[in-house]
Amino acid sequence: MSPHLSTALDLAARGVPVLPLRAGKVPFGNCPACRDNECGRRSNMKNPGGCDCPRPCHAWAAATTDPDIITGPAWASAWKQAAAVAWHPGGIGLTVVDLDHADAVAWARRRLPSTRTVPTTRGEHWIYQGAMPSVNAVRDGVDIKSTMVYARWLGPGTGTMTTLPDTVRALIVKKPSPIHPVMAHVPTGGGECRHRTPAYLERGIAMAEQRISAATSGVHATVYRTFLAVLSAHGRCGCLTDTHTARLFTAAQTRGESPRHCADAWSNARTALGM
Repeated sequence: MSPHLSTALDLAARGVPVLPLRAGKVPFGNCPACRDNECGRRSNMKNPGGCDCPRPCHAWAAATTDPDIITGPAWASAWKQAAAVAWHPGGIGLTVVDLDHADAVAWARRRLPSTRTVPTTRGEHWIYQGAMPSVNAVRDGVDIKSTMVYARWLGPGTGTMTTLPDTVRALIVKKPSPIHPVMAHVPTGGGECRHRTPAYLERGIAMAEQRISAATSGVHATVYRTFLAVLSAHGRCGCLTDTHTARLFTAAQTRGESPRHCADAWSNARTALGM
């Protein structure tokens, strides 16, 4: 048995989904349609391995804990040629902050809560308890590896794993276009604009987050309609801040929306309202 196969079986026995990697940290294709990671692109969080290929599928969607698949004929030759073992962090509810050089590591030590760390060839992997969308290059030398992506197994690491912090989740949120304050209408009675009442605004944002988080289908449409409702109620008086929009974008991305989709939905909602 090859050392990589032995490692894979050990990880699978502990509930870690694994797959073999060839040289260059590239997964093995399991059929002609798997070339260039096509299967991984056609997969999604609701439909892992969403293609017509025979199992196991390609890239992160192939990661499995099933020993019969790991040792089966589909991967028999792969383990003989394998250069490394990969694992799917999001598959067990984890997130890897991949720090690619010394400056990125120094930044993490200043800005992120300490957690389990694994040395890499050029930097470190910081592993947190909790899953989130994966995004590359969230800043110089920093990638987020969690759902729909694989990471190279480099050992269990050291230190106590901590809960995924908001500071990491916020890294993938594309800063929305600023909302330019406009002159708010002040009632004739001289009272304050109700949109500027903290409780009113907080209730509206919290309800919007809940509506997005509860979406089980039609997520794109739900996100757009929710953004439209928030902007309709709060977008013309200048009360929204980047913090509020970041909360909405984060809620959308936890349901699988990409930063680009969030930005597009926000922009389209503003356009629809003539803002």
